Amino acid sequence: MMDIMRYPDGHKEEVRERIVRAASEALRASGLAGIGIPALMKRAGLTHGGFYGYFPDRDALVAAAVLSAASETAQGVFAEDVPIEETLKRYLSEGHVAHPEGGCIVAALGAEGGRQAAPVRRAFAEVARGLLGLVEKKVHPERATRGVSDEALRLAATMVGAVVLARLVDDEGLARRILRAARSSANG
Repeated sequence: MMDIMRYPDGHKEEVRERIVRAASEALRASGLAGIGIPALMKRAGLTHGGFYGYFPDRDALVAAAVLSAASETAQGVFAEDVPIEETLKRYLSEGHVAHPEGGCIVAALGAEGGRQAAPVRRAFAEVARGLLGLVEKKVHPERATRGVSDEALRLAATMVGAVVLARLVDDEGLARRILRAARSSANG
C-alpha cells in the first residue's frame, strides 16, 4: 500500500492567502486588467494549473485581493492607535503616490471597480463603505454612529481624490502641491 503524502492542516489556506496577497499587490501596481492568472500565480510562486484548486475564477481572486488590500490599509494607516494627523500624513504622502502596490485599493483602482463583474463590484462597494467608516472613526472617534458624517465624506473624497490626481499629473512639483493642499484642507 502506498503512503499518501498529506499537507499539514492549514496548508491550503496559507497558499490561498499567499495567492491573494500577491494578486493584491500586483493588481494595485498594474491595474485590474494589467495582469493575468498565469502571472499572478507565478508571483505567488505557484503554477498556473493550481489556480482552480483555490478559486472558481479570476473574478473571485480579484474580489478577494480587493478585500485583502483594504484590510491591509485598515490595519496600517487607519489602525486605531494611529492618530488622524499621522493617518493624513501617511495617506497623503509622496510614498503612497509613488507606490500604489502597497497603498489604498480605492485610490489605486477605485475608478476601475465600477466597470467590473458583479463579484468585483461588490468587493469594491464593501471596501468603499469600509473606507468611509474608517475615516468617520478618525474624524469622530468618541462617537459610536451608524452613519457617516458629511465631514468624513468630504475628508475621504479629499484623500482619495488627492492621491489619484497626484498620480495623474505627471509633474512631481504639482503632485506635491496637491498633497500639501489636501493635507492643509484636511487639517484646517
